[in-house]
Amino acid sequence: MHPNAAFRTGLPASASTEDERALFETLIDEIGFAMIFAQTPDGPRVAHTPLLSTGDGAVQFHLARGNALCRHLGGSTALAVINGPDAYVSARWYDRPGHVPTWNYLALELEGPVRRMAQEGLTALLETLSEKHESRIEDGPAWTMDVLPEDRKRSLLKHIVGFEMEVRAWRPTLKLSQDHTPDVREKIAAALDANGAHAVAHLMRTLAMAPSAQ
Repeated sequence: MHPNAAFRTGLPASASTEDERALFETLIDEIGFAMIFAQTPDGPRVAHTPLLSTGDGAVQFHLARGNALCRHLGGSTALAVINGPDAYVSARWYDRPGHVPTWNYLALELEGPVRRMAQEGLTALLETLSEKHESRIEDGPAWTMDVLPEDRKRSLLKHIVGFEMEVRAWRPTLKLSQDHTPDVREKIAAALDANGAHAVAHLMRTLAMAPSAQ
């Protein structure tokens, strides 16, 4: 998490806790992929996995049984990191000298205890994930687990493990030039648009920002 408090949220000071939580849930839903960090007896390890929010303060994910984290996650505390769009910001886009290049980006850290899911929960997670992401593909019929022969499905499920994290800390970083005036932010957004970083430019313009302290 960035130490500058200006980058903790893209919402105005008047926003409620519910508004902020809705923003976090949107990031999880739209990005849908995370890095899971945890300490193991062999040192810190990271895994990459699809992520699903339960909507009630927890997130679920699955790992290959052979993953270095798998045998250590259950009962431990872990960190999940969701990375959103990012873009380089050139110092030439500011309205006065003395600035240096920087990077605008979105990231959300989730921390909490992790439990291992039962087989039924894992199956439900996989079905929900495939249904969610298949619905975003426009061509052809959606793929479902029902097309798998039962013996093949059982074999695949034996090789993966499901986990659920109870999120006790939500730490966002939405670094979108909030520490600059609206005119400078728009100049940077326009430059990012012109250089192909449309997602970051869009977020700079659509997420409400507090007035600059400068």
